[in-house]
Amino acid sequence: MVTTKTCKNGLRIVSEHIPYFHSVAMGVFVNNGSRDELPEENGITHFIEHMLFKGTDSRTAKEIAREFDRIGGDINAYTSKEYTCYYAKVLDHHAEHAVTVLADMFFNSQMDPEEFDKERQVILEEISMTEDMPDDDVHEQLWRVMYPRNSIGAPILGTAETLAKFTPEKIRDYMDRHYTPANTVVSVAGNITPALLEKIEVLFGNFEKEESPKKYELPNFTSGYSLKNKETEQGHLCLGYPGLSLNDPDIYNITVLNNIIGGSMSSRLFQEIREQRGLAYSIFSYHSAYSDHGTLAIYGGTSDEQMAEMQQVILSLLKELKNGGITEQEITDSKEQLKGSLMLGLESTSARMSRNGRHELLLGKHQSYEEVLTQIDQVSLEKVMELLEILVETPAISIIRPKAASLV
Repeated sequence: MVTTKTCKNGLRIVSEHIPYFHSVAMGVFVNNGSRDELPEENGITHFIEHMLFKGTDSRTAKEIAREFDRIGGDINAYTSKEYTCYYAKVLDHHAEHAVTVLADMFFNSQMDPEEFDKERQVILEEISMTEDMPDDDVHEQLWRVMYPRNSIGAPILGTAETLAKFTPEKIRDYMDRHYTPANTVVSVAGNITPALLEKIEVLFGNFEKEESPKKYELPNFTSGYSLKNKETEQGHLCLGYPGLSLNDPDIYNITVLNNIIGGSMSSRLFQEIREQRGLAYSIFSYHSAYSDHGTLAIYGGTSDEQMAEMQQVILSLLKELKNGGITEQEITDSKEQLKGSLMLGLESTSARMSRNGRHELLLGKHQSYEEVLTQIDQVSLEKVMELLEILVETPAISIIRPKAASLV
C-alpha cells in the first residue's frame, strides 16, 4: 500500500511498505529541471546535482562514496527536463543511515570553490563525451529543432559558455529559489519501518523556504531541420512529432501506439527496417510525456549510403499506419506487453520508489497498479487510430552524417 504524508513545511513523504523484500530504495525528488532555467542559467540544475556529491560540512566527497560502499549500497542522481532526483538503495537495516547521508548532502553541501572548479571541468568533459556519441547528440539536436525558443529544447548539461559564468553564490541563490519544501518529495519503498519514516520527517520536515511558483511557457512544436557532419562511421536520424502530456486521458493510447510503431522487437519499425531489410541495427521509437506536452520520436542508425532509404521506409510505414494499417491483434499484443512490463517492475524496490515519487511530484497523486491496468485495458483501436493524426506531415528532423558525406 502506498501512503503519502504532508509535513508541516509542505514537503511530502511517499512510502510503500513491502515486508518480503530485504532492500529499501529511497529518493529525494525536486520539482526543478532544466526547463526551469533562464537562458543564462542553462545547465545550472545539472551542476547542482553534481555539487551535492562534492562534500558537506561533516563529510568529504570521498567519505560519502565510502560510506555507501561500506554498507553495500548504491547512491546516484540524475537531472531531467522537469525534475531532479537523488536516490539510494541499501539493505533494509542500513536504511536510516543512508537517508541521513542523503539529507546531509541535500542540506549541507559546502560548494567549496576548489571542488566547484574541478566539477565544472568534469561537466565540460561530460558535454564533450555526449558530443562524441552521435546517437546521443542527434537527440540533443532534435530537441533544439523542435523547441528552438523554449527552455525545454535546451541541453540539460548546459554549454561551455553558460558553465563558465556559474559561481558557488549563483548556485546557492538558485537552490534557495527552487529547492523548497513544497517542491520536494521524499519517496521510499521496501522493507521500511516506522522508525525510518520518523527519521525522514525529522530530517526533511522542518526546513523552511519561500515557495517559488513555476511559470512554464507552453512549448510550440516546430517542424524544423538540423544536419551536422561529424567524424563517425554511421549516419544517425531522428524524427520528432508532437505527443501528449502526462495528464492527458489518452496517455495509454499513445503508449500503445508507440509500442506498435517502434517500442518493441515485434514493432513495425524493428521488423521492417532491421529484420526484413537489414538497414539498421538500432531502430526504435519512444514517447516522452511532460506536465504540459509530449513528444513522440523515432531514431535509426545506418550507413550514410542507406540513410535516405531508411528515412523513406520510416515515413512510408507511418503513412501505412495512418491509412488503417493497425490490426486488433497488434493492439492486444501491445497492451499485454505493457501490462507485463508494469507488473515485472513490481519486483524492484527502485522501480516502485521511482514511480511513486514521480507520480506524487508531477501528478500530485498516486495511481494504483490496478488503475493503470484498467486504463491499459481500455485502449482501443479506434482511439489509437485517432491519435495517428499527431504524426504531422512534416516532422522535426535531426541528422548526423559522416564528415566525408555530401551535404546534399
